[in-house]
Amino acid sequence: MAGRGWSRREFFGGLTAAAAFAIVPRQVLGQGEAPPSDTLGGALVGCGGQGGGTFRGLGRNVRRLASCDVKFKGKADEKETYTDFRRVMDRRDIDVVAIGTPPHWHPLISIAAMQSGKDVVCEKPLTRFIAEGRAVVEAEKRYGRIIQVGTYGRYGAIRDRNAILKHKIMTSGLLKKSPVVHIKNGGLKVKMWSGYVNPVPQPVPDSLDWDMYCGPAPLRPYHPHRVGGTHRGYWDYEGGGMADMGQHHFDPVQWIYGKDDTSAVEIESFAPPAHPLACGMWGWAELTYADGTVFVMNSGEWGKPYDRRQARDVSLSDLSEEDQKKVLAVPDPEPWPSFEEAVKTRKKTGGSAEPGHRSAAIMHLANISIRVGRKIKYDPVKEEVIGDEEANLLVHQPMRAPWHL
Repeated sequence: MAGRGWSRREFFGGLTAAAAFAIVPRQVLGQGEAPPSDTLGGALVGCGGQGGGTFRGLGRNVRRLASCDVKFKGKADEKETYTDFRRVMDRRDIDVVAIGTPPHWHPLISIAAMQSGKDVVCEKPLTRFIAEGRAVVEAEKRYGRIIQVGTYGRYGAIRDRNAILKHKIMTSGLLKKSPVVHIKNGGLKVKMWSGYVNPVPQPVPDSLDWDMYCGPAPLRPYHPHRVGGTHRGYWDYEGGGMADMGQHHFDPVQWIYGKDDTSAVEIESFAPPAHPLACGMWGWAELTYADGTVFVMNSGEWGKPYDRRQARDVSLSDLSEEDQKKVLAVPDPEPWPSFEEAVKTRKKTGGSAEPGHRSAAIMHLANISIRVGRKIKYDPVKEEVIGDEEANLLVHQPMRAPWHL
């Protein structure tokens, strides 16, 4: 339980052997075989807000066997109810896990689930900071599990003829320089998900395990605005409207323009000085990739609107006639399987760990520039900010003991 005080190393060390024994009867760990039954055992970790919808993302043939939430304090281990997600990972009858917690818990729970032989649907954004994303990607590879991040826009993009053509052009290697300037105007809920600057501490509700809620984040004084949907207004748990809405919008855009395996190299923003704890207002953020592609988030909620560049798309006319023929001859990409199909076939979903990590990084990089108040340069291979120690601390954020990557 939460009061046990185990480190992740202690827990995972024991879990590896236990999980190998426990999971074998249903789906052989590491073998990539589907369960013999058409009905899977499922669990939901994080039962508020979008939790129910996230659980439905597991598929139609999933029976909910366990529910876990820090608000269930006093009911733990009663009627398949838990406050500590580690108890869920111990369960041999659970094959798939839906994660609907705030983002500061997403990576650790995803990794624990995959290590215990379970496949995962995780609400967006996949991570709270960039280094966590690489850890999730490595866990997906190491344990051979299926993970789907809760953004599904790219599933529509891969069925759209115009989006497919743009994707082929951008991934052909035939463009000398990308002309793309993609601008997202509004719809990012900046004011809606701004935090309180000086909240007065409140008594912790009896039903809430506040220490476990904070988990790897700093243990702050309790205030109700830090839980529920308004948790998005605090850097400890998410990243404001940018992190809440941004991945929904930019995940399909990232695929269309061939950026699933890289990140921007230069990030600039326009915003007032950021508060160290509470997410606040900002005007725009501009991210430029090595090939010249530019992604822009223009909030429309603060300051002068973005006017540095005009929106510009890519088209066949950007290529020579010979290169146009080469692009048109490229076969269409195969559609991705749904999570349910991926669990059976062991093929990756459209929202697997690498693209999920990279699309979350778009928001994190924009937020880093806003928080430090300056332009930053980023190495998408090393996944580090170049020559800026303060900004790099936001790429590799510490976790509260005993939690760590």
